[in-house]
Amino acid sequence: MAALGRPLGPAQDPPVRELHVRIPMRDGVRLAANVFLPNGERRYPTILERTPYNKGTEFTPNYQAFVARGYAVVIEDVRGRYESEGTFDPLHQEGPDGDDTLNWIARQPWSDGKIGMTGGSYRGIVQWKAALLGNPHLKAIFPVVSGSDDYRDRFYSPGGAMKLGQRLEWMAENLEVPGYHPDFSRFVLHLPLVTADVAATGQTSRMYREAMAHPAYDGFWRAISTQEQIAKVRVPVFAVGGWYDNFVESDLAAFVALRQTSSLNRILIGPWPHNMSVPLPEGHFGPEAAIPVRKYQLEWFDQWLMGKDSELLSRPPVEVFVMGVNRWREEREWPPAEARPRRFFLTSGGHANSTAGDGVLSLRAPGRAAQDRYTFDPHDPVPTRGGAVCCNPKVFPWGPMDQRTVEQRRDVLVYTTQPLDQDLEVVGPVQVVLYVSTTARDTDFTAKLVDVAPDGYAHNLTDGILRMRYRNSLAKPEPLQPGEIYRIAVDAGVTGNVFLKGHRIRVEVSSSNFPRFDRNPNTGGPVAQETRLLKAAQTVYHDRNRPSQLVLMVMPGGE
Repeated sequence: MAALGRPLGPAQDPPVRELHVRIPMRDGVRLAANVFLPNGERRYPTILERTPYNKGTEFTPNYQAFVARGYAVVIEDVRGRYESEGTFDPLHQEGPDGDDTLNWIARQPWSDGKIGMTGGSYRGIVQWKAALLGNPHLKAIFPVVSGSDDYRDRFYSPGGAMKLGQRLEWMAENLEVPGYHPDFSRFVLHLPLVTADVAATGQTSRMYREAMAHPAYDGFWRAISTQEQIAKVRVPVFAVGGWYDNFVESDLAAFVALRQTSSLNRILIGPWPHNMSVPLPEGHFGPEAAIPVRKYQLEWFDQWLMGKDSELLSRPPVEVFVMGVNRWREEREWPPAEARPRRFFLTSGGHANSTAGDGVLSLRAPGRAAQDRYTFDPHDPVPTRGGAVCCNPKVFPWGPMDQRTVEQRRDVLVYTTQPLDQDLEVVGPVQVVLYVSTTARDTDFTAKLVDVAPDGYAHNLTDGILRMRYRNSLAKPEPLQPGEIYRIAVDAGVTGNVFLKGHRIRVEVSSSNFPRFDRNPNTGGPVAQETRLLKAAQTVYHDRNRPSQLVLMVMPGGE
């Protein structure tokens, strides 16, 4: 991280600390906050961080940097957490409570009425919720790995399957009954899913039960979604995300939507998981991957809270890290305007099962009729290895990992190009179009993009899943007709990567990625209540009339 320079003005003196200050909410509940002030007799702009993870009492380097710059800093426990009163209700409380906190800060004698919000993950989500309410004192936000839609980020995938492992693990670490010792390997297997909250935490969770009661993207989710209401966000936003973070697609979607009405927003995406400071188990992206986040935050808030012009506004608003060559790329929009779709067709002689099979990715459209078959047994799902998961890498590893053990399974179809004769740069969304049939009334299809090195090391870039009942709409589930052939599009996420010369592009197709996503029981009934798990016979077609394909956004220069 770059040096921050000399402290400004009175902040050179020890800061003033006010610990466990009680902030009243509109319903009488009082939230607890720590206040750190520059040591001087004047009014200051304020940096607010609202957290469910304990505000503590320490004056950390994170806060020191802001106070040294001439900002007041307020760190608040959200409702129902640690020193704050009330019941923790994360899907509903953060907008009003954030709004009340902003108003309280503006009334304080040390406040000049200008406030910025910062923080990552949940601490980023609360920024969006406050920004939706149009509080006049909120001037800018800086959310990190936060997303913008509760359905697609916290609970379900863009394809409608539940993000099981990360949701239950977060609950196990944050909501467990004192003395309860949850076991990740056991509670992710719990059936029915509707009571998995008890298995993970030792108690029921209103948040979890509400999510289980609304598996489709219905009015419940639309009413609380930032993405659905993003036109209400009028403050400048600098968002930071990671290619291996669960929220990255949603971070980018929010940026694209905001740019329709304002040019004052920025986004930066690096090669990180949910916690940027935790090393990846296998991925190494060099010193180029490090960025001065604190410097960017200071410049951002200096611009909008102190009126100091920043060079950030003169630079292209999109900055993404391109893996493979480990360099940053600046763009004017997302996806990059110059990126073009490139189609790689799935072909085989009918035996693409595992890397020992005959699956091929080709630029040439298939001719003769062919199909690949496998059995999806939810009792023995394909295991997750890395990827954009959360929230404890010691329990649920994240990031790029070697996929070769997964690719040995017969229920994983593997399609691979020949070694590339030149570098191929891919920046943008990844989609896999499949023509499929199944013997089930409902089932899943998964897709994973993999970069294969000359020595065979096969690391994952991004992945996705489609629950077939949501093939036409997340809001209106539709049953399947067993044996009928359907054309589907699996949203396999986003990436920025150069497939280097000599490397191969690979796509894996299967029906599970567990426990990243929950297992489809294949019954066609309500998944959350199901205790039965049935096998399903799956078929993937690829011929002239049914051209299953991987679609990548390729930058100029790739062949």
